[in-house]
Amino acid sequence: MSGKFVRASKYRHVFGHPPKKELWYENVKVTLNAWDSNLIKTNGEFISVNWNTSAGGSFAVIPVKEHGKVPDVVPLFRGHTAQVLDTDFDPFDDYRVASSSDDAKIGIFQIPKDYTFFHRETDEEGEARDVHPVKMLAGHGRKVGHILFSPVAKDVLASSSLDRTIKIWNIETGKDEITLAHPDMVTSMSFSYDGNYLATVARDRKLRVWDIRAQNIVSECKAHEGAKSQRVVWLGNSNRLVTSGFSRISERQVALWDSFELEKGPLGKFYTVDQAPGVLMPFYDDGNKILFLVGKGDGNIRYYELQDDQLYELSEYLSTDPQRGFAAAPKRKLNLKDNEIMKCFKTVIDTCIEPISFYVPRRSEAFQHDIYPDAPSDKPALTADEWFGGKSVEGPLLINLKDLYEGSEMILRPAKKQEPKKEEPKKEEPRKEEPKKEEPNSNGVLTSEKTVDKLLKKSSDLDTLNDVEDPSKDTSGWDDDENDPKPKTPRVASKTDSKELRTKEDVKQPSFSSEKMKEPSERQSSKEEPKNEGPQEEFGRSSRKEPSKEEYDTKTGTKPLKLEQSAEKLSALVYSLEGVVEKLTRANLENSERLELLEAKIEHLLSREESH
Repeated sequence: MSGKFVRASKYRHVFGHPPKKELWYENVKVTLNAWDSNLIKTNGEFISVNWNTSAGGSFAVIPVKEHGKVPDVVPLFRGHTAQVLDTDFDPFDDYRVASSSDDAKIGIFQIPKDYTFFHRETDEEGEARDVHPVKMLAGHGRKVGHILFSPVAKDVLASSSLDRTIKIWNIETGKDEITLAHPDMVTSMSFSYDGNYLATVARDRKLRVWDIRAQNIVSECKAHEGAKSQRVVWLGNSNRLVTSGFSRISERQVALWDSFELEKGPLGKFYTVDQAPGVLMPFYDDGNKILFLVGKGDGNIRYYELQDDQLYELSEYLSTDPQRGFAAAPKRKLNLKDNEIMKCFKTVIDTCIEPISFYVPRRSEAFQHDIYPDAPSDKPALTADEWFGGKSVEGPLLINLKDLYEGSEMILRPAKKQEPKKEEPKKEEPRKEEPKKEEPNSNGVLTSEKTVDKLLKKSSDLDTLNDVEDPSKDTSGWDDDENDPKPKTPRVASKTDSKELRTKEDVKQPSFSSEKMKEPSERQSSKEEPKNEGPQEEFGRSSRKEPSKEEYDTKTGTKPLKLEQSAEKLSALVYSLEGVVEKLTRANLENSERLELLEAKIEHLLSREESH
């Protein structure tokens, strides 16, 4: 036995799959500007790309369905007088996109319904028919580095600038209704699920959570100590945040936070990823509780499952093609028939865009309810006037993805806020004295035959325990021999002991190990967890909390088995298997002896014939 157990999860075998080369977007001219943004964005219908142009500022919009090599001359979205730094699609209008630029302005563009990228359109004079903004928003004093639409309210847009402010715009009126002043430039921001709060990280290395309409800071703390840019993302329908940044010695880190109690520090300390120099771009899938980490300058995409305020490593998508830009499509644009849980796009050497899909490997052709919960729709929950007027909702309007799967009419559902589970104080229970158990002697032989009978009876009773844990359920703990102390390995019985075991023909040998037959709560409680002495933990190997109360088996009406009883069961299984091995070994030896006798007889007969 290796002593290492894999944490059961329905996402343990999620894999990333790149399509054929014919489905790439080639001859793309991604901007060479060194500004730290995602460079590309997508809404599942279109991909916006910060375009490399010699004069002025522009970006391109590529329809997702138009694959292949991009023509040398293409229609562009023009209107800025300086480089475009960031773009974002309106979540409630697939044909509207916003852009921010080095000219301190924000452009609002409407994509034509008959828009095409590969077939260049010209006007009456033969000039390129580029797309121009329907509205320009001006109010920042310096370049606008990042923009982000509200997840719940129509026509509400946030923008961050080098003038050290974040402005909340009413696009319909063109006015910046709210200004959030920072002591330094903001490098990343993220709306809460209900759109009432905004998380920001700035160059002063501070993480802040703002009550937007009250224009005050709810909570703040110092985040990562490294000097490079940090990122923040709100973890869906929860009060948790995740940040990515660098340590003082330039190690890439990730940390989980309670958004309203940042002063208490990260949950579980900082997780060290590696020592690569590129910024980590976090993307969170709220439906599946999976965090994707995309490194700038490398081709790897790591993904982790969030469970009980811990990040558990699932796997890694490896590629030799480095990415500088990355974008993820909304859940309603996934291929539900193939169990796709993530559709994304990444830039390759600034000349190509490669689509990548992540799948849960399943053969069932029915709709998978457990991996496709309700997802945000393309309908706003509030108007801009309602939101600026103080009205709030629990989150965006949701759709049932099963309706999309079946092609039926989609019914909108209001979101419900998920409150974090509060831990109850543990109650100490009086320890019960257990009868002393007979142990094997120094030679590995049991002291009495009654003990053997008792162990064999317990091993045969394993079938009455609960069913084996289903790997598709994520209610199990994390087991790893690096975290666990040295297990108590049972002594192996001697040959004399094995002979006694072989006489018990009525023993029913279980087909599963006793560790697998145990309930998840028993497996967690049967392991001692090491204390976290250092300020950092290795990613995906955090300790788990043990249950404080004993639970009863609902099928058998008995208490969970103790550690000693589990050890006895393991001992019985080892003894039984040892008996089978011993039996096979002796049979093999007997066959070998017979073969040797037969060979000797043959040689004797041959020698007699030769002598005659």
